[in-house]
Amino acid sequence: MSKQIVSTEAAPAAIGPYSQATKIDELVFTSGQIPLDPESMEIVDGGISEQTKQVMENLMAVLAAAGADASTVFKTTCFLSDMANFVAFNDVYASYFPESAPARSCVEVARLPKDVLVEVEAIAHIK
Repeated sequence: MSKQIVSTEAAPAAIGPYSQATKIDELVFTSGQIPLDPESMEIVDGGISEQTKQVMENLMAVLAAAGADASTVFKTTCFLSDMANFVAFNDVYASYFPESAPARSCVEVARLPKDVLVEVEAIAHIK
C-alpha cells in the first residue's frame, strides 16, 4: 500500500495538523473543506449558498490535485450547522454532481471550525 499526501494552493491551506487529502493506492480521502477563500484564507461573504459554493470549489480543487474529480467521488459526508439550511445547501451541492450523485451522509452539528455554516469531505477513486 502506497500513502501519499495531497496539497494544492488552489484550495485553502490546512489550518491544523492535517493534510488537504491523502491518497492510498487508487483512492483519495479528502479532509473536510470549509468556505475559506484559498487566497485570503477568509470565510466567504454570504449565507449557506455562497458558503456551499466555496466549499465545493475547494473540494474540487483538492480532488483535481489528487487526480480525481466529481465523477469519481463515491462518498461524501456533509456537515451543516443548521439543518434548516438543507434545501439551499442541496441545491448548490447537486450542481456539482449532475450525472451520478455519490452516496452521502448529511448531518447537523453543534459547531464547525471558524463558525462556518457547512463542511464537506469526500472519498473518490483516482482516474
